[in-house]
Amino acid sequence: MISINPIRARAAALLCACMLALSAPCAPARERLALTVVTTHPPSLPWVYVVRDHVLPEFARRLAVARPDLDVRWTTAWGTLYKWQQSLLGVETGLADIGWVGSLWESSRLPLQNVTYALPFITDDLPALMRVMNRLHRDIPELAATWRHYGAEFLGASGVDTYHLMTTFPVRSLDDLAGRRILAPGAAAVWLRGTGAIAVDGALSSYYTQLNTGVADGVLTILTGAHPFRIHEVAPYVTLVGLGAQCTGALTANTRTWARLPAAARPILADLGVEYSNRAAADVVARYERALAAIRAEGGRVSTLPAADKARWIAGLGPLAREWVALNEARGLPARHVLAALIAGLREAGVEPVHDWMRDLER
Repeated sequence: MISINPIRARAAALLCACMLALSAPCAPARERLALTVVTTHPPSLPWVYVVRDHVLPEFARRLAVARPDLDVRWTTAWGTLYKWQQSLLGVETGLADIGWVGSLWESSRLPLQNVTYALPFITDDLPALMRVMNRLHRDIPELAATWRHYGAEFLGASGVDTYHLMTTFPVRSLDDLAGRRILAPGAAAVWLRGTGAIAVDGALSSYYTQLNTGVADGVLTILTGAHPFRIHEVAPYVTLVGLGAQCTGALTANTRTWARLPAAARPILADLGVEYSNRAAADVVARYERALAAIRAEGGRVSTLPAADKARWIAGLGPLAREWVALNEARGLPARHVLAALIAGLREAGVEPVHDWMRDLER
């Protein structure tokens, strides 16, 4: 009978286990993808919280399916890393790998993206406008190239609801605006051309004080912004004009970040850019209806500008389209093509433009 030393037996078993462990294939190390996401506004706004609540988690989920070896890590800054004036610069310099950029503050560097601000009264239909603007960026190379020139890759457009007039006095006709000081900051100042009103600069955060202290008699603004800032308390006369929904900016990616992303990640992020645009626009529409109802319930005196006065307002704007096209084509930009594609795209989407600025070019 053979006697087995228990100590030697345990040692042999341990040695075999170690040899098996060494011979077994090692589990692959997970690659880490670290991305910084920055916006200039807090996540209470649609074009921000859709990034936080949809784009980021969906990107991680879909990439986990396509590349299970990747571990996505986010660093986020919602309105804290840099100010609104630096949104394009923040992406361009790489402070943001993914960032929201406000094109409305970049009229000189992103002029074609500001076509709706340059030419009001196109459409109040924000979801349709966003779909068309996304399509234009896909079909007209110069649009994406302009973003890329400033180190950004366009992912999806963002926008706001149509602009209306809020005043400290009743507006029964266009003539009531003559001599009145109306807050219309930046590019919106041109919207008052021909009305006799005087454009005054300001921002949503300053409107209440400016109206309350008599610096201004009214404001051109979006109701989704006016209601939270209680503008109807100091300018209770709300005149529905419909100057048009606006493309305010876009979700973008830093160009260098885009180039280093894994191949599987780029189409996922591109798809999410379109989803971002559609979801944010739908939420803005819902918020607009709630804001209008709340303003009415809280004492706002809501009326609609008569159609004849709206037509007079549009006529008084003069040859804005000719001026905008001439200015930008002198810079070598396809402004006429962009405007024509925008108008045609809306019609193809079943939306008739309030005012067809292409007709002004043909006169």
